[in-house]
Amino acid sequence: MPRMKTFVILTLLAIAPAVPADELERSVAMMAKVGSAGSPSFSPDGKRLAFITNMSGSPQAWIISSEGGWPDQITAFDDPVTGIAWSPDGEWIALQVAPGGGLNSQIYVARQDGTALRLLTEGTRANNWLGLWMPDSKGLLVASNRRDGGSMDTWRLGLDASWTLIAENPGIGSAAAVSKDGRYILVSRLRNRGDNDVYRVAADGSGEMLLTKHNPPATTFGAEFGSDTNTIYLGGNIDRDLHAFGRVVVRDGKAGSFEVLAMRDDAELSGFLLNEQKTLAVLNWNVAGRSELTFYELAANRHRNEKLELPSDLAGLGEFSKDGTKLALTVSGSNAPADLWILQMPAGKFQQITRSPHPGVELSSLVRPELVRYKAHDDLELSGWLYRPAGSKPPYPVVFSFHGGPEAQERPYFNVTAQALVANGIAVFAPNVRGSSGFGKRFVNLDNGALRVNGVKDIESSVNHLVKSGIAAPKRLGIMGGSYGGYMVMAGVTEYPDMFAAGANLFGVVNFETFFKHSEPWMAAVSTIEYGNPATEAEMLRSLSPIHKIDRVKTPLIVLHGANDTNVPVIEAEQVVDSLRKREVPVEYILFPDEGHGWRKTPNRIRSTVSIVKFFKERL
Repeated sequence: MPRMKTFVILTLLAIAPAVPADELERSVAMMAKVGSAGSPSFSPDGKRLAFITNMSGSPQAWIISSEGGWPDQITAFDDPVTGIAWSPDGEWIALQVAPGGGLNSQIYVARQDGTALRLLTEGTRANNWLGLWMPDSKGLLVASNRRDGGSMDTWRLGLDASWTLIAENPGIGSAAAVSKDGRYILVSRLRNRGDNDVYRVAADGSGEMLLTKHNPPATTFGAEFGSDTNTIYLGGNIDRDLHAFGRVVVRDGKAGSFEVLAMRDDAELSGFLLNEQKTLAVLNWNVAGRSELTFYELAANRHRNEKLELPSDLAGLGEFSKDGTKLALTVSGSNAPADLWILQMPAGKFQQITRSPHPGVELSSLVRPELVRYKAHDDLELSGWLYRPAGSKPPYPVVFSFHGGPEAQERPYFNVTAQALVANGIAVFAPNVRGSSGFGKRFVNLDNGALRVNGVKDIESSVNHLVKSGIAAPKRLGIMGGSYGGYMVMAGVTEYPDMFAAGANLFGVVNFETFFKHSEPWMAAVSTIEYGNPATEAEMLRSLSPIHKIDRVKTPLIVLHGANDTNVPVIEAEQVVDSLRKREVPVEYILFPDEGHGWRKTPNRIRSTVSIVKFFKERL
């Protein structure tokens, strides 16, 4: 039978828990089972893609033809696969695996059929992050804190499991690019959240050069070599507010200044890729949360102003094929789960490669959010995404959903919990309060340190706008969020104890003292500007910690946390639960023994979503 060149239809191969009898549980569980695919990596000949999908019930590595078809599963770990990269010679696929969902990731390699699987790292509590293959395919560039818990250094990890230190990185370091001859590596070093530098490092240890000299704060990302090792392309906001596409040129052994090549007044650059021939760059722009792709011709130094019509709201750049004829992307949106697409070059034609499973869920019926703009207490412009329940009229019960980071951004992505809530008659408003990314350097730094009180006041501003607009019913308001969003939940119910009828705290920070003490050392080291320095600003951090105002809480809460979370350790959840139980404030507690910072396994995603929706449904 000839091979069918069709798009793949991914179906769940492993069904988590039995179908719940209760109709609400059944319908929400179907929503939570919707799958996703991402992290595409081309084979050297461009004919196949290695990628990660959770269609087996946990994120694992698969391979699919770049023309579509049925994929082959190549890993079956009990733990999630969180990174993947195909070697330049095509012989090996490198894998990053997270034990128990935690941050102490380990690096494996396997043949493309999944055989000859072997562990390269030591399997300890050290954190190891998969980076890039060396051009000779004999080793990988990885970030690891095996030398010093507070530093993610850059290492060469050989296929023989040998370690060679390339660069010591105070804070978080990662390899962004390696030259074709393997002589130079571009290393990004994050000393503080919101400020980093890029260095050109000699692989033989003979020296390094700072490429991004600047007055803090400024961030650069996506560093790539051009046609030679003296031309480096970057995304960055050095000496400007919005991220733009630019380059740094090394002349006479000295790095020049950041030269802007393409910029927009209405958008920030969120990513870019160069083709193998170093003739073309694809630029990914963040326009108020939605993605737009444009092209820059490197040889002609010309930005093409035409925009591609994307299949959905959001696009994540994956890889160019080696011959430059294909660009792999991850495309998603509020009514489209993440899937792999290929952009055929130069025709500009999109082809969908995977179709993530959504049994029982009609994607076209899902709610697309509307962008809402409003003013904070100090007239700062804020915005957020409003999901309205179909068939209902305002004022609605509303759950205010705060993103993590805090240097992250609410965008119209496939938000399973929001869709499950609106399907049950509850509106969701997802604000981008000050401190969010995507709106420029000034905006993202407006909540640093003692300024965090203004970020917390944005909770009240968000609520007031929807109530005064007649959208939200003032006695039927909920609040939820994960990680830093969990902090905002706890800040909301302590600072405004009469505002919310229910709250969901997912792996949130509640006590900065215990956060800095128990989080990963590298996380603590880079967080002192964003939050405050516990050595010199202990009182300020104490005043900003909701745990010290926990006696104000009247709001019933549900608290969810992963037992293996080393980013926001489980002690944060335990403090909340213990304190509220002692005061007899209603609190539900769900601890996932096989998860870290967030949920990757399908059964856990189902349990979390069902529990949250039932909780808000009963109280709002």
